[in-house]
Amino acid sequence: MKRFTANAVGRDFAVGDIHGYFTRLQAALDAAGFNPLLDRLFSVGDLIDRGPECRDVLHWLARPWFHPVRGNHDDYVVHFDTCDVDSWIYNGGSWFAGLSLADQQAFSAQFAELPIAIEIETAHGLIGIVHADCPFPSWEELRIELETPENNVQLTQLQNRCMWSRRRIDQLETQGVEGLRALVVGHTPLRRPVRLGNVIHIDTAGWKPDRGYFTLLNLDTLETIPAMPPNQSHRQ
Repeated sequence: MKRFTANAVGRDFAVGDIHGYFTRLQAALDAAGFNPLLDRLFSVGDLIDRGPECRDVLHWLARPWFHPVRGNHDDYVVHFDTCDVDSWIYNGGSWFAGLSLADQQAFSAQFAELPIAIEIETAHGLIGIVHADCPFPSWEELRIELETPENNVQLTQLQNRCMWSRRRIDQLETQGVEGLRALVVGHTPLRRPVRLGNVIHIDTAGWKPDRGYFTLLNLDTLETIPAMPPNQSHRQ
């Protein structure tokens, strides 16, 4: 888990799954008046696969204001030599197969540094970010289990639940996560952001050029850009 103190000089935003569409993401940031000298951008992960600009991710990771957690697609990169390659390629990973072994290893080393969870202090309370879900009723339980696991198998299982679980959105569970003002997640493409208790799902499929768009969530006000539309079916 990686921790950030409050941003005293600018705004903090979170964005949904990027999947190799960094030019579209930059357009969304420009429209929101994002100032890289003052503002910070937190990503729910899935930086790569499916889009045409996956190799640009290293340039984004080098930017001091860009802070992602690890998504399930990012985890493929970390474990590229042991993962289910057929499943990965089917889900957009063919770009990685075309890299040299040295480049693959360089990508893997950087992606291994991505945290499973991020927490950000704000004036109104603590914000948590994971890719898919917090598998515990409280944020403190997740923090303890990530930082002091009993063994490597337990840690791997916990990380996978944080990166893969769709239980909350599938069951429309509204109980929320204790110890947070809000938990921000992606992983499941939606027509519009969805709030379930204090859990905010913001993957509005900006990586689908035909019908998706990037949602930016202001972590201070919890307002979305663009503004949340009227209620409608939430699934893409």
